[in-house]
Order: sequence, then structure tokens, then C-alpha cells
Amino acid sequence: MELSAIIQKIENNSRIYAEEALTLLDEADLLLLANLADSRRNQYHPEPIVTYVSDRNINYTNICISGCRFCAFFRPPGHAEGYVLEKDVLDQKIHETIALGGTQILLQGGLNPDLNLNYYLDLLNHIKTNFDIHIHGFSPPEIVFMSEQSGLPIQSVLEKLKSAGLDTIPGGGAEILVDEIRRKISPRKCSAFKWLGVMRTAHWLGIRTTATMMFGHIEENHHIIQHLLRLRALQDETGGFTAFIPWTFQPANTRINVSPKTAVEYLRVLALSRLVLDNFENIQASWVTQGDKIAQLSLACGANDLGSTMIEENVVAAAGVEFRLPKAEIIRLIEDAGYTARQRDCYYHAVN
Repeated sequence: MELSAIIQKIENNSRIYAEEALTLLDEADLLLLANLADSRRNQYHPEPIVTYVSDRNINYTNICISGCRFCAFFRPPGHAEGYVLEKDVLDQKIHETIALGGTQILLQGGLNPDLNLNYYLDLLNHIKTNFDIHIHGFSPPEIVFMSEQSGLPIQSVLEKLKSAGLDTIPGGGAEILVDEIRRKISPRKCSAFKWLGVMRTAHWLGIRTTATMMFGHIEENHHIIQHLLRLRALQDETGGFTAFIPWTFQPANTRINVSPKTAVEYLRVLALSRLVLDNFENIQASWVTQGDKIAQLSLACGANDLGSTMIEENVVAAAGVEFRLPKAEIIRLIEDAGYTARQRDCYYHAVN
């Protein structure tokens, strides 16, 4: 289809499909994509408000048997630098988060063969017993691993985690939801089918989740489109995703030797995501991989959320990227870009 016809479809609020999305990604320039995405964003969010959340990423363990080629954070079992957080250290991190105005923690770790399902249930119970804080935790690969280790079906594992205090699930471990790519970059991690299955089951159980995409490694543009369309199809079915967060692969200290994606390439994919994911209300910018200035530009390319203050972040930092934005700086960036900053919770409800 001609680019002009695709633009007309978008302006008429008609859904675009694989060939049309690929044509946009291959041929449309950034300014065109940004204008289209900004217009679509304004339909969802007509008020000039950009949201953010105050939270902390807590990695309860870095021991992992997945061996993903793109990860600089994990350590194999028995490694001298491997750890499992003690509860007193965990408690200190949560106390600090609450003292800084944080409303949630992002709780993720590796596929640690020494931890069983009871460990995770006890961890959740401990947090909920001692703290009034939202737990956004355990990516689909972790949940699949818990299911395999315990011999229980995914639904039973999710029901137990929810009863123990799990509130929502992050979209980590999605990378690219195409098994041709997953087998090459993370051969021991769950398939795209299982990732989507965890999310579908979680949504059925009333557990909201986010969705992510890590691009800029070995995928091609048509794989990006497949990823987006699979998320859109599941959102059509369940409506359980609260937001979509794309970010670029950071190659330093990893086993994938590629040049990092440029800011323009990131912004093009971000804008396309807003256009393809016409059933996602919220698109989040990734300042943690792009930095503050590109995060501001993201707000003109379809994003309506600047993500987390990330009081602590370890995984991306292990790949050599250490952008830091305290709450006051996030507010300043939003306001300098011409928007009103508003703190939110994990469900995108306003806080304070």
C-alpha cells in the first residue's frame, strides 16, 4: 500500500495491519511518524498531562540459568558474585523507597534453581505483612520457571502468588515475541507462546500487567511488527495490559556484538508502537536507556508516561548505562517539555 493511503487510514482512525506497519517503519520519516503518533496520543490523553511513578527496582537474586546473550547482570549458580537478598536488606530498601515517596516496588530476579515456590510465597507474605506497598513483580519467564520447578500449572502458581500479595506483573522477558529470535538470544527462556500464556492467564485472574519490547539486537523490522501485533491481539482478547514500554538493547558487557540503536531509531519504533497498539492507553518512554533529552522528545512521539524514578536499577546499569533521574528532575523535564507532571500508581491512577 502507498504511504499516503496508510496515513489516510490512520487519520481516519482505522486499524493498520502488518504490511502497512512495516511500510511505515521502513519508509516513513521520523517527523511524519511523530506527528501521527502525537495525534493518536492526544485522542487518549487530550489534557497535557504526563505521568510518572515513584518506585524502586529490587532484584532479589542475580543467580540465573537462562544464560541470555543480552544480559550483563546475571551470574551462574556457584559464582562468587551471585546473591539472594537477605530479608533485612530487602526491608531496608523498601523503607528507603517509602521514605522517598515511593508507592511500589518492581521485584524481579533470575531463574535461580535453588529457590522454590515457597520462597517466593514467603517473600511476598513478608513484604505485605510489614509494608503497605504495591508489588509489581515476577516476569513471565520467572513464573514459567516456578511452574516447572513446582510441577504446578501456571494458573495455580499465579493464584498462589496473588493470594500471597502479588499485585501486578511486569512485562519483562518479552524481548522479541518471535521464537526464531528468542532461540538465538535466550534459548533457555520461555517461548513467546508461554510468555503470552502467562499474561492471558494473569488477566483472566484479574492481575493487570505491562508489556515490553527490547529491540536493537538481532531482530529485523518485520519481527518488531510481529511482536506488536501479538500484543495487540492479546489486548483485544483480555484488555489486561496497562501500558507498553519499548526500549533499546544495550550491548556493553554482553555477548551480542552490535552497535546501539540511535535515538532516531528508538523514536521511530516508539511512535510506530503508538500507531499499531491502538488498544493500549499508555505508552511509556525509556529514559533509563535513552537519557533525559530523548525522553523529552518521546513525549512528542506518542509517549504519555515517563516511567519510574527508579530509586534503584541494576540490570541496565550492568550493561554500562547509568542514567539517573530523581523525582524533581523528572518533574522538571515534563514541565520544560510543556506538560503537567502527575505522579501515578501502577494502574495509572493519580497519586496525591
